[in-house]
Amino acid sequence: MNLKSIRNAAVPGIAALALLMSACGASNEDGGSDNGDSGSSLSGNLKGGGATSQEKAQEAWKTAFQGQNSGLTIDYSLLGSTDGRSQFTSGALSFAGSDSYISEEELAAAKERCGGNVVEVPAYISSIAVAYNLEGVDELNLDAVTIAKIFDGKITNWNDKAIADQNPDAELPDLKIVPVHRADDSGTTKNFTDYLGKVAPSEWKYEAADAFPVSGGVSAEGTSGVVKTIGDTEGTIGYADASQTGDLSHVNVKVGEDYVAPSPEGAAKTVEVSPLVEGRDATDIAVDVDRTTTEAGAYPVILLSYLIACEKYDDAAEAANVKGYLSYIVSDEGQAEAADFAGSAKLAPETASKAQEIVAGISAK
Repeated sequence: MNLKSIRNAAVPGIAALALLMSACGASNEDGGSDNGDSGSSLSGNLKGGGATSQEKAQEAWKTAFQGQNSGLTIDYSLLGSTDGRSQFTSGALSFAGSDSYISEEELAAAKERCGGNVVEVPAYISSIAVAYNLEGVDELNLDAVTIAKIFDGKITNWNDKAIADQNPDAELPDLKIVPVHRADDSGTTKNFTDYLGKVAPSEWKYEAADAFPVSGGVSAEGTSGVVKTIGDTEGTIGYADASQTGDLSHVNVKVGEDYVAPSPEGAAKTVEVSPLVEGRDATDIAVDVDRTTTEAGAYPVILLSYLIACEKYDDAAEAANVKGYLSYIVSDEGQAEAADFAGSAKLAPETASKAQEIVAGISAK
């Protein structure tokens, strides 16, 4: 289903190819750079929160937009996707960031909070890196089955044959593997477990979920906590937004017959070959990520992070602030800020245009 088919009839999912993230963050030349209600008129305190993966991008967006609106203070709390969605639904937040699209059950509650349609638009796309800390091993290839066994505690040593067979040139130590996972509920965890369940279903028997389903290993709070834990401890392996893993080593994940490193280009390629979720409102752009793609250059361990808001607000000032800030985020300027500062891929032109159109419709009741 393509973006136009949200309002019209369904067409094959492959039609979403041209609508979504462009490889290497292709420029949004046709998307315009309308910043909505930016300027000196916006004021007050705008409260948002949710996905920690958006941390660096939100820093860039807030700094730039508050610079254009000196009377406005934007507070984006790093709550994790699950708490971000729940606090938006409860009315505690004016908008939320989420690394997974809102579920049907949550959508019903969110519509009740909004008294109408919910706005859900892509804002941030990044690879999820399977990062590790292993002295002397700068290159590591793993397929989904091996990754699943590691995080399920079935492969426990770095010189295990399953790892060694895929890395014949690596000097793998006789060292215990320490898996690191998120302690808090997280959209990154849901995306990572979704990948394992779809690509290695014979080994990963758990449902995709915001809470990591396996006990053992080490848990850490937020993206920054996972990255720090891996960086501080040899023998660790974990998952985190690739744009925030810094100098950590990354696994090359097997896709088809090739091993592919995480990159904005690879993440974008995966989204390009993924269909849109059917049955959503015209204000909702949700993508059903194809984890099993074997498309050349694709990297299917990704997160596609959304902005969630109401189409209509009771308070006119709140509506103007949400509209202004979210319009900036999906604008050419906002997407360029995130790409430069956080290493994310920009929205493709048609996706950006559609997101801008949806956000521009936010108003007071």
